[in-house]
Amino acid sequence: MRDALMLLSALVACTAGMGWFALSLEAHWAQVRGAASPAPVAGLRLLGALALALALGLCLLVDAASIAVLVWLMALAAAALTIAFTLTWRARSLGVLVFWTAR
Repeated sequence: MRDALMLLSALVACTAGMGWFALSLEAHWAQVRGAASPAPVAGLRLLGALALALALGLCLLVDAASIAVLVWLMALAAAALTIAFTLTWRARSLGVLVFWTAR
């Protein structure tokens, strides 16, 4: 049970990290928050990198390194696909990732 929760947490961290990376781009920021305010690019990229590193750490705690890296890469692919679809159909819903910014 503990391993499943850690892997689920890794998947959530990958999804948040990919979302922060996507929101660091001007076009996606404009989709989610509007073009009026500039995106805090450096902060979003740092959050994205930290989230992906956390996900890798969680995967390494669950499995051996060879399997953990494979699971992490699959989680990255699933997260990227999830964020891509979300940006396509419901971009504004990614606003929860940057709740601290003013609209």
